Amino acid sequence: MTLATFTPAMQPSVGAVNKPKVSIHKAEFGDGYSQATAAGLNHIRDEWSLTWEVLTPAQADAIDTFLRGQGGHMPFYWTPPGSTTPQKWVCEEWSVTHIQAGFRSIRATFLQSFNLTT
Repeated sequence: MTLATFTPAMQPSVGAVNKPKVSIHKAEFGDGYSQATAAGLNHIRDEWSLTWEVLTPAQADAIDTFLRGQGGHMPFYWTPPGSTTPQKWVCEEWSVTHIQAGFRSIRATFLQSFNLTT
């Protein structure tokens, strides 16, 4: 199965935030000593918080339809800000807000996917 590519008609608004999640195994010992190790090969997972502040209904529907189509579990390709290489992501959480004059805004969280699906 070929992965879909997320290419919205409009880039996210300025202020997209990448908050990497680091997964480690840590053991605490006496006298303040601790030992830590990476929890797997891909122990650092990027998490992007994205916002599209002013979208037409058609633009918002296109983004919402794409994310619903992925169902929160199917990875897709997307190129984050400042990168030139598409990476795999999943979006388990997003919201659509109706704002003034029929416009909409969307907030979404993209989690880096290390799924073997290509």
